[in-house]
Amino acid sequence: MSAKGVVYLVGAGPGDAGLLTLRGAELLRRADVVVYDALVNPDLLQLAPGTAEFIYGGKRAKAHAIPQEDLNKLLVTKAKAGKCVVRLKGGDPYVFGRGGEEAEELVAAGVAFEVVPGISSVVAAGNYAGIPITHRDYCSSFTVLTGHEDPTKEASNLDWARLAKDSGTKVVLMGVERIREIAAQLVANGTDARTPVAMIRWGTTGRQQVIEGTLATIADIAEKANFAAPAVTIIGGVVSLRKKLNWFERRPLFGQRVVVTRTREQASQLSSRLIERGAEVLEVPTIKIVPPSDRQSLVEALAGLGEYDWLVFTSPNGVTAFFDYFFKAHNDLRDIGNLRFSAVGPATAAKLRELHLHVDAMPEQYVAKAVAKAITDCESVENLRLLLLRAEVANPDLPKQLAEMGAIVDDVAVYRTVPETEDLTGSAARLEEEGADWITFASSSAVENFHARFDLPKHLSKFPKTRLLSIGPETSKALTVL
Repeated sequence: MSAKGVVYLVGAGPGDAGLLTLRGAELLRRADVVVYDALVNPDLLQLAPGTAEFIYGGKRAKAHAIPQEDLNKLLVTKAKAGKCVVRLKGGDPYVFGRGGEEAEELVAAGVAFEVVPGISSVVAAGNYAGIPITHRDYCSSFTVLTGHEDPTKEASNLDWARLAKDSGTKVVLMGVERIREIAAQLVANGTDARTPVAMIRWGTTGRQQVIEGTLATIADIAEKANFAAPAVTIIGGVVSLRKKLNWFERRPLFGQRVVVTRTREQASQLSSRLIERGAEVLEVPTIKIVPPSDRQSLVEALAGLGEYDWLVFTSPNGVTAFFDYFFKAHNDLRDIGNLRFSAVGPATAAKLRELHLHVDAMPEQYVAKAVAKAITDCESVENLRLLLLRAEVANPDLPKQLAEMGAIVDDVAVYRTVPETEDLTGSAARLEEEGADWITFASSSAVENFHARFDLPKHLSKFPKTRLLSIGPETSKALTVL
């Protein structure tokens, strides 16, 4: 908690979580309270501490979670309680976001505040759709307007005659419901009806959808496509560049929705790679990592590390958990002694290398023969003392088969997995409602907990085109028995 409360009006950017500013990310990581809007990418909430209070203050189509006056009072109250408050707003706080009004209320209440600019969809949506809003061969200016105002009302705040005659690009935010009236006003005031128009929904994200037309046709096209908010509309000759410059939608996984069921801590790397290839990723963790029920065996193993020849890790979670305990008992990594390390799979090996530990054996599969072969490539397993460090509930075959091969095995739990039931980002709700193209599983416990939460066969009958991807034979086995 801050000694003196401060409110940070932070622009969350246009949708792609990677477009959050460094300053915005820094503030989220130390927030006591996060008040967030509807169009904020929910994945950004995971940057905040687990102890943070999350308050939804979104507004969508006349549905306000918290009336604006009450929201203003909330910010003041939390700040005066000494909290570090992040007011996370879609796009930029001062671009059609009522950030200015909130700042005025904070000034009136004597509350310190800071504004952190965000990348606005005004420019970003076009960037990701292959449409530059200025181009020397087309225009050298652009105008941004809100589509919330009824274009047919008598006392409009917009000068339609001037807008229609301006040769620059027009960018309309929040104009989906009134696109027919907006197009009609521009044409009636002198804009060529053949002027190209693009409407970009969920711009900069894997959900991005773009429709194109002209001022004469776009309303009918949008209606036929059931096109809905949130969307940005771009009007002008620059729209014709989309076919040439459309880079984002050409990514290999664009249009594919992929569910990642790993723990929140592990999901980010896989999610990032999928997003880089254009996929829309839903992180739906089914397990979370907690300490083992009984830590006595682990305590004894740590006290007697010098008695072992090899430490065998079967997952990155095992590495993280073991060394968390190790460094509570030891101040120096050299206290690990002359042990050799076996890591199942490249991700587990990478986790050891982060600690600057050499991986002596890396079996590709989580099966006894593969583990034994990797070790025997270095030395015979006969009479070797192996410390197997893994989950509390794990396949008993591995230590049994290693023992049958002549090894002396201690199987010690360094963590256990429990079902994850929180849905802070809303991804689980979206999965249930909309389905996905792919669901990925990296462990048998992820399969079991996903099934307990969603009833996998029932989910697949509802969404028959969904495909499953499993990592490792044990995970595949868990899927086949459902």
